[in-house]
Amino acid sequence: TMCPLWRLLILLGLLALPLALRKQPWPGLAQAHRDNKSTLARIIAQGLIKHNTESRIQNIHFGDRLNALAQVAPGMVGWLISGRKHQQQQESSINITNMQLDYGGIQMSFHKEWFSANISLEFDLELRPPFDNNIIKMCAHMSIVVEFWLEKDEFGRRDLVIGKCDAEPSSVHVAVLTEAIPPKMKQFLHNLKDNLQEVLPQLVESQVCPLIGEILGQLDVKLLKSLIEQEAAYEPTHHESSQPSACQAGAPPS
Repeated sequence: TMCPLWRLLILLGLLALPLALRKQPWPGLAQAHRDNKSTLARIIAQGLIKHNTESRIQNIHFGDRLNALAQVAPGMVGWLISGRKHQQQQESSINITNMQLDYGGIQMSFHKEWFSANISLEFDLELRPPFDNNIIKMCAHMSIVVEFWLEKDEFGRRDLVIGKCDAEPSSVHVAVLTEAIPPKMKQFLHNLKDNLQEVLPQLVESQVCPLIGEILGQLDVKLLKSLIEQEAAYEPTHHESSQPSACQAGAPPS
């Protein structure tokens, strides 16, 4: 258990959060403070920003995954092999750009000593085929849902338990933004898009989920229980739904 002094220091830190946010160098955190009424959502946002979550996701490498995708997409195998035969020195690549995590839109749900966080994010993908210098632009959107609850041990002490943390299947969208696609690439892009919808959530989960567990795991359990009870009492009956982005709609931006 945490000594009273440390509990006091954490509580003072939470009370000082609004003042600290005005001075912090991250615009995302200021936005999170304005948009989120939930203290727990602000704590999660603050932790994700401090851990450079957007940079972690943007630095995901697809080297091995690209080969794995080729193995499950028959149309891709021939595409990659033929590309390498023609241009041995140039390899295909996929890079993540314009990563945007919705810090201000983190939604919390509560039920007794159970709670969940819903975190939306969106990014662009730049595909460079091995046989073509033109970059094909794509985008991806998903919402990561992580569940927690407080569980009593045999001595009656509560511990924070982290449940499932994964992308909500209905929230995963991958869209091709480049309009001028050569006919020979359409089938390949169709296969790639389908397989990216399977692979991308796993890659993003591997970056986001451990960080959220670490962020909330550092809180004193009694303080966490108090926050859950306080926020559950004032939880809104419904969450405001935002307009779908161009990526969610699956259409190129205007």
